[in-house]
Amino acid sequence: MSQASPARRSAVFLLDQILGEGRLMAELPGALERLDPADRARAQRLALDTLRGMERADRLLEPHLRKNPPLHVRNILRLATDEMCRGGDAHGVVNDAVALTAADKRGQHMKGMVNAVLRKMADAGPDWQKIRVPRLPEWLREPLVMAWGAQGVTAMEAAHFAGAALDITVKEDAPGWAARLGGVVLPTGSVRLAAAGQVSALPGFAEGAWWVQDAAAAIPARLLDAQPGEAVLDMCAAPGGKTLQMAAAGADVTALDISEGRLARVHENLARTGLRAQVVAGDAMAHEDQYDAILLDAPCSATGTIRRHPDLPHAKDGAEFGALIDMQAAMLDHALTLLKPGGRLVFCTCSLLPDEGECQIDEALARYPGLRVDRAALDRPGLDPAWQTEEGGLRLRPDYWPDLGGMDGFYMAMLRKDP
Repeated sequence: MSQASPARRSAVFLLDQILGEGRLMAELPGALERLDPADRARAQRLALDTLRGMERADRLLEPHLRKNPPLHVRNILRLATDEMCRGGDAHGVVNDAVALTAADKRGQHMKGMVNAVLRKMADAGPDWQKIRVPRLPEWLREPLVMAWGAQGVTAMEAAHFAGAALDITVKEDAPGWAARLGGVVLPTGSVRLAAAGQVSALPGFAEGAWWVQDAAAAIPARLLDAQPGEAVLDMCAAPGGKTLQMAAAGADVTALDISEGRLARVHENLARTGLRAQVVAGDAMAHEDQYDAILLDAPCSATGTIRRHPDLPHAKDGAEFGALIDMQAAMLDHALTLLKPGGRLVFCTCSLLPDEGECQIDEALARYPGLRVDRAALDRPGLDPAWQTEEGGLRLRPDYWPDLGGMDGFYMAMLRKDP
């Protein structure tokens, strides 16, 4: 029996960990470290595609399974079905699926069933296209429908299923780099690449001309509009895209994060781009100093990033969201003590849940009479006035910019502290 390709074997391992152990892909870096860059990228793509299309794969497989096989075998079937229905070579896919099944002692006896079922799936492409766009799990879909309506959530799910292109923030000359990299300049100034391939091999990466950053994630620093010489705090800095933006603007940036491991990426990106910032590993709640401006990208549910992280709704169940919401409020309270009178603060979360966005600002304004929302900060190129919220923030959703490929879900608001 031939061995399965390293990429498919690793992709199934990732699925087993995400769907069986409730672990996020970001928590599994060691799973792919022995693969060469091409196999690593392929393993990630196969796992992410399978998670995006899992509902379709399950619906196609169900009539051919008398009972549910163990999760490992089910994931082999899902991955193979998804890959073939997206145009993968049926012969190679089926052979690898059988080899993966045979390599597992508990599933060896099922290799005949896997072979037979997948040979039927090889021609299922037309049926795949007829099945509805996969839905979010009910634990997340229900509160999102309450917030944005069924039609809005269906549009978000279509954006999730489509996945995400690669966005970059360019230090200077975005049109020039877009032309060189075969991308387009988005309305807010980010550059979007449709088929990036290996990021580190692209022109401009090694010399630090740009960095990877979703277009929506680049907007909070643009709202803050750090000025040369200003003392600015990036309060939860890693992986560092916003720090780089503010350092490129000439601000005196302190990049603070509790995780030394995650700050390694910040150091690496600063070195590559030739930008400067003071990097501090520490608890934001214990930090003391005074700043002209603060950017607080608070820890959150990350539900706005599902188009690029489809593992999240399968690995999590929302149980920790209440604690995150409390933490966000506490961090915002502390951030305000670090802000000089007359200073400004951008609060943001990559969440689709109003409790982590609009509600946080409503409640902060009620707690602090000397605090106000700066609505004028939202008057910037590329920001649709329809995205502005009642309390004066900005709500971004994955289904916005449908003709351009969507964006991550985000909430942000600019707050000003009275002198």
